[in-house]
Amino acid sequence: MRFSAPSFSLFLAVVLALVGMTLASDVKGTPDSLGTSKSVQEEPDPRTEEAEDADEEDDPAGVELEEPAKISERGKTGVPGIDSLQTYEWDVATEHNSLPLTLLFSLLPGGGQYYTGHYIRGGFITAVEVALAYEVFVNKRYQKNRRFDQAREFQDSVYKYSRKMLRSRDSLSYYQTKRNQYAEQVRTFSDHKIEEEDLRKSEFTWMIGVHLYSIFDAYGIWVNNQGHSVEYRPVLGALLRSFVPGWGQIYNQEYGKAGLLYMGLLGASVSMFSRQDVIEYYLDRKHALEKEDPSSESLDRIDEQILYYRKNRNQYIWGLVLIYLYSIGDAVVDAMMSDFDSPAHFVLGPDFRGGLEASISLDF
Repeated sequence: MRFSAPSFSLFLAVVLALVGMTLASDVKGTPDSLGTSKSVQEEPDPRTEEAEDADEEDDPAGVELEEPAKISERGKTGVPGIDSLQTYEWDVATEHNSLPLTLLFSLLPGGGQYYTGHYIRGGFITAVEVALAYEVFVNKRYQKNRRFDQAREFQDSVYKYSRKMLRSRDSLSYYQTKRNQYAEQVRTFSDHKIEEEDLRKSEFTWMIGVHLYSIFDAYGIWVNNQGHSVEYRPVLGALLRSFVPGWGQIYNQEYGKAGLLYMGLLGASVSMFSRQDVIEYYLDRKHALEKEDPSSESLDRIDEQILYYRKNRNQYIWGLVLIYLYSIGDAVVDAMMSDFDSPAHFVLGPDFRGGLEASISLDF
């Protein structure tokens, strides 16, 4: 059972009071130091007896009770059995409470969750990371090599017709047309390669983000296993800290939320810059094609790709802004609700007078 500092002080006062009462009764019932018993007893004072009776009515157990208002302000009931209750639904009883081992296992996908007994969450993280790793390191590499193999044949044809254009002037127009056709095929494969590389960068970044979240989440699980704090946190402090992304969540001890925030910011930032690289590639393609063949039908397709990736980039920009604003609001709300799980908001217990005593507190 976990004791808080106020409840321990109350417990210590009870023990000392009982010890004092025991010693006092022993002294009254034992002979004095001269080996003779007391034959004369002092007459009790009626006023003293009335005062003692009044004190016993207020506190029959000999323990000074705290007012419910003071209990609510502190965020504890003073009853260890209530204060030690689990307040989050994801609390899992575990004997694995080593911080170094938690962080060490968290280097593996979902390892920190497995170590602390959160197998479902660990399995989900493992599945996501393994799927992204397969996509990045296996599938995307296979597609890249396949694009190179497909483009190599057309590159050889471009080289062949370029040599024929230099050697024969009679069929220059024919050779140039054939060369441009094969060159356009090579550029098409290059377009696909650039787009797949853009997607690979995004997937790799999101994979890192998921792993970063798993580390923060594992540390948050360890912190929760050490005991929950239901003390009220100042809203102003959370607001000022929330301007630095993730600091507000860490201030509220919401480490899993901080990991999700960093995952979103990292993934959206890299994806935004990667889309901008694709836009610049297609702009260069467009300018080069306008000089080479202004009437090419590929210009319309390139304009569509530029528009598509610009919209995609702008979506990530708006996503970054919304994630940042949400992190500020989330930190403030969590600070306002920091003591919401405290059972001291509604305390119902015996008042030692034969009835019940209720205490309700609301924070505004």
